Parts: sequence; structure tokens; C-alpha cells
Amino acid sequence: MMKPEDWKQEQAYLEQVKGMLQEGIRQLEPEVERLGGQATEIRKRFWEEVTVNTASDEDFEETFHSIRQQEALLSERERSYRVRLRQWKNMNRLLASPYFGRIDFREDSESSAERIYIGVSSFADEDGMTFLVYDWRTPIAGMYYDYPLGKASFHAPGGEITGTIQLKRQYQIAGGQLENVFDTSLTIGDELLQQVLGKGADSQMRSIVATIQKEQNAIIRDDTSRMVLVDGVAGSGKTSAALQRVAYLLYKHRERLKADQIVLFSPNPVFNSYVSAVLPELGEENMQQATFQEYLEQALRAEWSLEDPFDQIEYVLTRSDTAGYEARIAGMAYKASAEFLQALHHYGQWLNRQGMQFNSICFRGRELITEEEMRVQFYSYDPVVRLPNRVELLQEWLLRRLTELERDERGEAWVGEEINYLDKEEYAGAFGKLHRAQGVFEFAERYEAVHEKQQNITWGKEDDFDFAEREEDILRQVVVKENFKPLRKSVKRISFINTRALYAQLFQGRETFTGMTGAAELPACWEEICVLTREQLDSQRLFYEDATPYLYVKELVEGVGINTEVRHVFVDEGQDYSVFQYEFLAKLFPRARMTVLGDSSQAIFTQASELRGTSSPLIKLFGEADTRLFRLAKSYRSTREIAEFTKSLLPGGKEIETFHRSGEKPVLIRVESKEQLAAVIRRDVMDLLDQGYASAAVITKTAAESVEAYKLLTEQGLTDMKLVTKTSAEFGKGILVIPAYLAKGVEFDAVLLYDASADVYGQEAQRKLFYTACTRAMHRLMLYSTGEWTPLLLETDSSLYEKRIINL
Repeated sequence: MMKPEDWKQEQAYLEQVKGMLQEGIRQLEPEVERLGGQATEIRKRFWEEVTVNTASDEDFEETFHSIRQQEALLSERERSYRVRLRQWKNMNRLLASPYFGRIDFREDSESSAERIYIGVSSFADEDGMTFLVYDWRTPIAGMYYDYPLGKASFHAPGGEITGTIQLKRQYQIAGGQLENVFDTSLTIGDELLQQVLGKGADSQMRSIVATIQKEQNAIIRDDTSRMVLVDGVAGSGKTSAALQRVAYLLYKHRERLKADQIVLFSPNPVFNSYVSAVLPELGEENMQQATFQEYLEQALRAEWSLEDPFDQIEYVLTRSDTAGYEARIAGMAYKASAEFLQALHHYGQWLNRQGMQFNSICFRGRELITEEEMRVQFYSYDPVVRLPNRVELLQEWLLRRLTELERDERGEAWVGEEINYLDKEEYAGAFGKLHRAQGVFEFAERYEAVHEKQQNITWGKEDDFDFAEREEDILRQVVVKENFKPLRKSVKRISFINTRALYAQLFQGRETFTGMTGAAELPACWEEICVLTREQLDSQRLFYEDATPYLYVKELVEGVGINTEVRHVFVDEGQDYSVFQYEFLAKLFPRARMTVLGDSSQAIFTQASELRGTSSPLIKLFGEADTRLFRLAKSYRSTREIAEFTKSLLPGGKEIETFHRSGEKPVLIRVESKEQLAAVIRRDVMDLLDQGYASAAVITKTAAESVEAYKLLTEQGLTDMKLVTKTSAEFGKGILVIPAYLAKGVEFDAVLLYDASADVYGQEAQRKLFYTACTRAMHRLMLYSTGEWTPLLLETDSSLYEKRIINL
């Protein structure tokens, strides 16, 4: 229990900090407005202040320096404006809750302790010498997360500082009012964490800086590893730690790292909306966010109709009774494997010797340059030259050949026919353009000379004939050049490589594939996999499992288009990425460090990868020396009762640690029909809302089941709902109906699992999807069934849940 005098001291300090913040805001506001106005005015009047004169070298130099001077002035005003605006925003952000923690730290060389208050940003007194609040990302504030009372240290610019933490205190401040104060000997006291976790789910994720745990802090502040790999159980704070890590990196490397140099690959567009508020809440700009599918579409959508991962999982979950299903599933697994990656690597070596596929260059129904000509030329280059470099050499050869062919084409009959159909504008435009481009002024000069001397004389037949001949030559050049432009553009885009055929020839049969790749083992149904794949390719469609391997083959031949600006890549739900996708990301961002977050227990997609162990593609890709693996085994999201239930669903669930926040047991409710199911869910949703829960998710197995649930619940009068689909871009409060695979990464106050019967979750392969759905619940979990319960519950201790049978 805190002493009254201590409470008074804390209250007084809070008032002091608030008063100084208010004064700082008052002083900064007019300066922010003034600098912002000046920058805007300079930008508006930029060219009015510059006299452009290029009459002589001296005038040009004077103009150049004048422009540079205006640029420097504008840059200085904008920089000053940004600095002051940032200070002003930080002060406003702190005003409602200036700090959340405090440590009293006595350095070994000092006789007294310094009080260090910690908040979302730093705040100093007027002279800037005394910090009233330290940013949570400063080295000294790191001790708050890493040490209990007693010996502690931190790394300052001058070296390691050692000392003793004599007091650790946590605060709840809202609206500028001190609500609670907790003293603790640990990093974060359970009492504060209990209160934070006991709140309702929000439509957007919030920062966790007040409750960062020691193991999360290590992830956030790792600044040396090329690969930070976080394998954490559901609800362990993986994503939250990653976002605080982004904020930490932006703070520590502010002078050389910008938000647009960081990319987050998220599982779906809804998730992008869910996490969008975290960094702005911490005073930082949002990094780039994208789904991996968006990158695939950017690279391939001009040529292909792409399946996305959600359509793929829908196929897996709903099409087991269709022809070719087993072969498709086997193909998904093999095309995501390290073995297939290795096979394609060997395929690239084989293409060095033979097998390249080209598109002939055709013009007006004729082959100008055949595939065979390209193949002969391509393999005439030294075999030691890499495939992309040989493609570049072939490209140069093709452009030269087109120049020759263009010259030959001018005498063809079709050219004369097109000239006859040129209108006046086309005629004049083409003619003038050629003169300007080639510097051909002979005709104009001759015309002027003749006009001056023989203004009233008619040209003779020879002159007339010569002029007409020259005129026709010029127009033939223009016409052919214009018609050859698409051919040149096509060559520059490397369209002469037939990537579709290069990928398709991998699927001609077992013997052919083995000969080209040296693959030792293939799925037993390889021939059927080949047929399915070729059918898609012939229809200009790509299975999701083919998209990244297709890009890999394309880049083997054409080279990789890289991004050297991005410095950090974050991948959430990392277990759902294949070996190929990680290879692709590593090549796409060669200068970037990577942070991957995942949970092998939620690996619901067929292309899933192991995160830990010798089979992890990430450890193989970056090497053990450059990889730091973090294991987060404690779940904070759900109540202890829900967490104990969900971990019982996993074979290795015993290693999951639960946080001691009590609540109600999960409830299993059995009904007789779909109509009863909808009526009971409606009743339970209304009860949950009456109890104050702000978000409730009716989670289904598939998109089709979501549509069914939405329709039945609407008919029951539950109209204030939102149906979430793969195209949804926002995540809001209220009642959602959502497939389990789209709910990954987010959380809800209450989860109502629409149908947990054996008919819906009847296979062992669906265990991870079932687990994922159940672990979205923070406070309440309710499961429904219209028949026998899923066999996935057979090994779950009945004491972990309540059972009800409803007969309406």
C-alpha cells in the first residue's frame, strides 16, 4: 500500500510535468504556424523569386545558384517546421498520459539515485538539460523492462553504466489524472498487466510500451542480427513486439532510417487496418504494408490470372470430393518444398546448356526472327556467362537485327499503301518529327533556295522527280519506324523469352523432369500433377503454389529486379510462407534485415514452413550465425480458462504457459438444426453485448459457411453485423462473421465458433485451423455443433469446458 505522502509527491510531479507540457505547447503553437506558413509561401512563390536566364554561361550559372539558394531556404524552413511540429505533437501526446513507469537508478559512482520517468517520448525542461520524461526507447529506459530491483546496467554512448535500481514503479494515468500506482520488484507487475489485458478488444491494435515483457524487449532492441526469428504461441505478443521494434529502430537510427525503408508483409488487408494505429500512437509514421499476394500480382498480373492463398485454402477445405484433389494437394506440398527449389536451381544449370524457350518476333503475319535463330545465337555465347547476362547479350543482338530488318522493310509494298492513307496531320507530323530527330534539313534548305530564285518558275521534271523520291524515302522511314516501335519495346521488355514454356516444360512427365533437374524423388502422382499444372498454364492461370516458383524461373533467366532502399523486412504469420517465398524476399531486398514472426501451431496453409530446427528455410537462408531465434511460450491474450482449453487441442500444447487472468470456461453448445443454431447464436450474441463486450466474432471454417451464417443470423433479426471477406479492407468493432483463416493475427472479446461438429472439423488436417479459430478469443469462447462434436476434442479434458444441450 502506497504511503499518502508518496501519493502526494507523485501527484505533485504529475502536475508539474503537465504544467510544463501545457506551457511548451502554448509557446510552440505560434512558431509551428509561422514556420508552416513560411514553408508554404516559399513553395508557392518559388519560381517568382528565381530569374531564369540562360543567354550565356554566366547567366546560366547565376540562374543555377539562384535556384539552389531558393531550394536551400525552402529546405531549411521545412526542416525547422518538421522539427517543431514533431515536438508539438509529442507534447500533446504526452499531456493525457505523460509517463507509465519509473525507476530510481543509482550509478555506482554516485551517492544518490536519479528518478527516471518513462513515457512514449522524451520531454525535457526549458534548458534541455534535465529530462522530466525519458522515451521508452532510450538505453537508460531499457532497464525498466529488463531488470528487477537490484544490480542493473545499460549501454550509453560512452560505454556501459552500472548501478542499482532502488525502486520500480508503474502508473495508470488517463486524461491527465493519476488513477493507480503500483510498486513492483519485477519488470511489469501482474496487477497492471491484469488490468490492461482485462480490457475489451479494440478495432485497432494499440501499443504495449507500458507492459512490454523482458523477452519481448529483447526482440524489440535486437540491433545486430540479420534475421530475427520469433516463434511464439497464439497471444504471446509477437506482432505487438514487432511493431514496437519498428518504432525502436526508427528512433535509434533516426538520421539514416525512414519509415518508407521498412516493409511489413501482413496476412491480409484486414490485418493492415488492424495494426495501422500503433506507430502513429508512438509518434512515428507507418511503414510500408503489403500482402505477399500484392507483390505477386504486381509482378505477374499483366500476364496471368492469379489464384490467391484464400482461394487456395478454400479449395483445400471444400473440394476434397472432386477429381484431382489428392494430386493438387500433393502438388501444393511439393511445389513449396526445398526439394523443388533445389530442382529448379539445377534446372537453371541445365538451361545453360540447352532447352531455352523463345517467342519468335513476328510482323504483319511473318516471322522476322525465329525461335531457332534466337536459340542458335543464345547458345553461341560463352557457357560461363550467366543466363541473365546472355539474355542481355541476346537482347542487344535482337535490337541490332531489328534495325537491319527495319531498313529492309522500307521497300515493301504495304509501306507505300500506308503512305497513301496518311492524313495531313499525320503527314506533317511524321515528316517534321523525322527532320527534328535526324537533323535532316536538306529538303528545307533546297526548298528555300529554289523558292528564292525561281519563285515564279515551275520545277523541271528532274527536280520534281528528285523531290518526290526524297519525300517518299522520308515517309517510308517514318512509317516503318512507327510500325517497328512495338517490336523494339517488346524486346526491351524481354518478351522474346517464353517463360510460360520454360515453366511448362518442367511438367511434361516424370522422366523429363528428372532429366532436367536431377530430382531424386517425386510425388507418386507426378503425372497427374503435370496435367493439372499444364491445364492452368494453357488457360493463362496460375495456381497460388505455382506463382512464386514461376517467378523464380523467370528470374533465373532474366535476373532479379531488386530493391536496395528497403533496410528492414517484417513478415507476420511467417509459418505460412514457403521456401520459395523466403528466397524471393531475400533476393528482392538484398540489403534488408528480416524479422519473421510466426507460430507453427497455426500453420494452416499447405505451403507452411518450419520456423525452428534444422529444416527451417530461414535459418538455412541466413545461416545460424546471423539468425537469432526467440521463443515466446507465454500466452497473454486469453483468460487462463480459454488458454488451458486451447492448448489442450495441440499435441505439444503442454509447453504453452498461460497468464493468470481468470474468466469463464469455454462453453460447448449442442443444437438440433441450423435454424436452432442461428437462434441460439443470436441470443448469445445479444447477451454478450448486454454484458459490455464490444466485439464478437462468429468464426466459420470457410467463406461459404460465413455467407450461410450471415444469412441465417440476419433472418433471426441480427442485422447489425458485418460479413468479412478476403476483399474487406477494414476491421471494426461490433459483430463480425469471418472465416477462420481471415481472423489470423486479430483478437475479439468473444468468439462464437459457428459449427464445431464432426461434419465440419472431422479431419486431423484441420486441427491447426480449429486451434487458430479458438485462440482468437480474449474473454469468452463458445462452440456450437449441429451433430457429433469434432473428434479434435476427444483428448480434451472435460473439466476444461462446460457442455450444454439446447432444445428450443
